[in-house]
Amino acid sequence: MRKVKKAIIPAAGLGTRFLPATKAMPKEMLPIVDKPTIQYIVEEAVASGIEDIIIVTGKGKRSIEDHFDHAFELEHNLFSKGKFDLLDEVRRSSNVDIHYIRQKEAKGLGHAVWCARNFIGDEPFAVLLGDDIVQSQTPCIRQLAEQFEQLQRSVIGVHTVPQDETHRYGIVAPLERTDRLYAVDYFVEKPLAGQAPSRLAIMGRYILTPEIFRFLEHQEEGAGGEIQLTDAIQKLNESQGVYAYDFEGIRYDVGEKLGFIMTTLDFALQNEELRKQLLQGMEMILEREYTSKINR
Repeated sequence: MRKVKKAIIPAAGLGTRFLPATKAMPKEMLPIVDKPTIQYIVEEAVASGIEDIIIVTGKGKRSIEDHFDHAFELEHNLFSKGKFDLLDEVRRSSNVDIHYIRQKEAKGLGHAVWCARNFIGDEPFAVLLGDDIVQSQTPCIRQLAEQFEQLQRSVIGVHTVPQDETHRYGIVAPLERTDRLYAVDYFVEKPLAGQAPSRLAIMGRYILTPEIFRFLEHQEEGAGGEIQLTDAIQKLNESQGVYAYDFEGIRYDVGEKLGFIMTTLDFALQNEELRKQLLQGMEMILEREYTSKINR
């Protein structure tokens, strides 16, 4: 039985939705409260039993490597001042074995995954996208890995989205369903409005067999003029069958501004040190907005 021990985290995107903040800072390093978004992704992979992680980066992403490296001056400073809680937090991000490769051309998600083919070799692997953070009792990628270990087939994480948002995602056309698991007729990347075969959307979590690289190597450009991972998954589905799994947990979209803000607020409310003051601050803002609306 093959098990999933390796993971790819694509992090080569330009972050244009967050300009000008991402002009000099990778969007993956934008913090949710006090932790970069990419650290949530790495922690999920580690909690899922992943042993080796490769992050696919691009130009201007050096700070990601620095974040997961040891910071000796900082650690010594915290130690000498007795700030051991902070020291543990800082060291937590550097106690993971992470490898890096650069995507030299912005050709899309499919190409980013293909860039890591030599690291993966002939093993099944996970893909975790940084635009999605998932909070769940069992880590999301662990849920998919458990399905893979039974099926020995690729498993794609999905959630149901509103009909008017289907054009933003890769969409699954399902066949039969067993609990949360779906056999799949076909996958389509960002269907035109009103043409989606279902509301089951791919949510940035994948367990894939290495055969996907055969299709990615010759994959033509798809939606947005990029090499789409979803298109290669469809070819893999035609070859050996791919499943979709409606994973348990709350999915946060941090790939666009409103979702990022809402995620930050939600995570801050979960922080006992911040919750009371944040609620007071939000109440003041709402009162101000209400007063302003009344006085117009």
